[in-house]
Amino acid sequence: MTKSPSTDRSDLETVRVWDPLLRIFHWSLTLCVVAAWGLGQFGPDVMTLHFYFGYAVLGLLAFRVIWGFVGPEHARFANFAYGPFSILKYVFGMFRRKPSYWRGHNPLGGFFVFVLLAVLAVQAGSGLFVDPEDYINVGPLAKYVGSDSRLAALSLHDVMGWVVLGLVALHVAAIGFYNKWKGENLVTPMVTGRKTVRKDG
Repeated sequence: MTKSPSTDRSDLETVRVWDPLLRIFHWSLTLCVVAAWGLGQFGPDVMTLHFYFGYAVLGLLAFRVIWGFVGPEHARFANFAYGPFSILKYVFGMFRRKPSYWRGHNPLGGFFVFVLLAVLAVQAGSGLFVDPEDYINVGPLAKYVGSDSRLAALSLHDVMGWVVLGLVALHVAAIGFYNKWKGENLVTPMVTGRKTVRKDG
């Protein structure tokens, strides 16, 4: 029989970790990415709403970059920019069946944030240059590049859309893993801002 997560909470405390703007960013980005992807795959032929949600994603990413330097402690990139050794060390120990009670992003989660932000920037950015040659759904910057670049942007945009879907699925799977295997709820803290962590940080 597998052991359940430890219930000894004497060395734990519940503190505010995620600031309101970061939480608004997180859920707004979730909404915009899901909406943009869904409209891109199943939406109407005229992709106006798809473009609007794409612009919103770019705006949110710009905010996150700024907030990563001037925001509160746990929102700053420096707080979760771990090196390869720290990431590997965390990975080798992450399958222990107990909560990690990590303050902020753990090393693997921090690495995932950088990957996701980069992929979304490429995905949304490439959409600015696409030209599917339907004379309707043309990116606003397509006229500034050559036809080969427009076609390359269209191909990249399509491929990266599936990469984004894969990352979203991985993120959801990780949330489920932490909840069911490690007994750690990652969703509620991103709603309330408060997270249970070790007192020694």
